[in-house]
Amino acid sequence: MALDLIDHRLLSALQKRGRISNADLAEEVNLSASACHRRVQRLESDGYIRGYVALLDARKIGCAATVFVEITLSTQADDVLEAFEKAVSRIPDVLECHLTAGTADYIMKIVAENTEDFARIHRQYLTRLPGVSKMQSSFALRTVVNTTALPV
Repeated sequence: MALDLIDHRLLSALQKRGRISNADLAEEVNLSASACHRRVQRLESDGYIRGYVALLDARKIGCAATVFVEITLSTQADDVLEAFEKAVSRIPDVLECHLTAGTADYIMKIVAENTEDFARIHRQYLTRLPGVSKMQSSFALRTVVNTTALPV
């Protein structure tokens, strides 16, 4: 299904305010409430909208440190990649993990309370990841841009 201008406006509005009422959303995109509801349902069923979440303030819940970890594996054999990805998916502190092209095989975004907590995560999880030959961690000093909204 191709997205039209109204679909783009719906997706943009929902990314910014996921709890907006259907009536307010319909008014914002200039549709009737029933047409708006049908379109949102279609966007959900077609997989454009995967779900709705509450975005938490990491600092307020005690996750003040953001760490980016670059991982280089000993080989890129399928079984090694699979074992690594399975192990990473079980680490609760990992927000994102991406297979990359470039100097590292993977880049992970991890949250921790502080440097001591990251040391625990490193000891408890990262050093036990299968197939790792090199690991480099970088602590974020300040977040300049942080959004979940995709450019639609």
